[in-house]
Amino acid sequence: MFNSLTSLTNSTDGDWGERLLNTVASKTIRYLFTQSELVEVFVQCHPSSKLLQGSIDSFKMNGRGLVIHGDFRAEELSFQTDAVVIDFSNVLRGKLTLKQPTQAIAKVTLSEASINQAFKAELVKKRLQNLLLPALSDIPGGEVVSFEAIQFHLLPNNRVQILAQANLSNGEIVPISLSATITIERRRRLNFCDPKFEAATVPESQWKISQTLSASLAEILDQMVDLESFDLDGMTMRLNRLETQGKQLIFTGYAQIERIPTSGTATQN
Repeated sequence: MFNSLTSLTNSTDGDWGERLLNTVASKTIRYLFTQSELVEVFVQCHPSSKLLQGSIDSFKMNGRGLVIHGDFRAEELSFQTDAVVIDFSNVLRGKLTLKQPTQAIAKVTLSEASINQAFKAELVKKRLQNLLLPALSDIPGGEVVSFEAIQFHLLPNNRVQILAQANLSNGEIVPISLSATITIERRRRLNFCDPKFEAATVPESQWKISQTLSASLAEILDQMVDLESFDLDGMTMRLNRLETQGKQLIFTGYAQIERIPTSGTATQN
């Protein structure tokens, strides 16, 4: 390794440090993800000699097909940092270490398919099972409910359609259908605003209970759909804006980066 570093330092193009740091950073950042299709890092540093003091103007990461915590997939994730101070001696050892926290502009793209897959994760499913709903207290044996088979359909203007089925403790199965506008609350949580019961896919005999359950599901999702699932090791996301574009949900905001992990279990397809 040190022989190759010697040849790099003797090169006349002046960018050997950037090339080395791009390689080390790309490899290191893969450790943030359970799985990744592509992770690329581009360092910006002028003049290049500043790298020897560990000073970087910024670096940009582009990732595709990223699986986070084993269950949550982002189609794309990109961020570009403010100025960064690193320990360059560790770069020579194949590691990327921040000397101080930094912030980055962040963009996360989720697909409709990956959102629906996330609702199959055990972490999510257990929060939707065996719920006690006072709104159903007038139904004998029906006050405990589990919501299953949840499907999200992204709509224009930041709206979503949610289909599901409610399994009541008395054995009745009730189809759920609603639409809502999604917004961001406190930069961390999704809000399901203005929920509307959609009767077209529900048998008329179940309209009343389905409408009650649809409102309850919207309230539950309001409390549980947060962004902790997309926090990475050493990195916390804070989002300012969301937008539905076709079958994609796009978030923009920033990431607070405290540190970058030095080991992990990521794999690459």
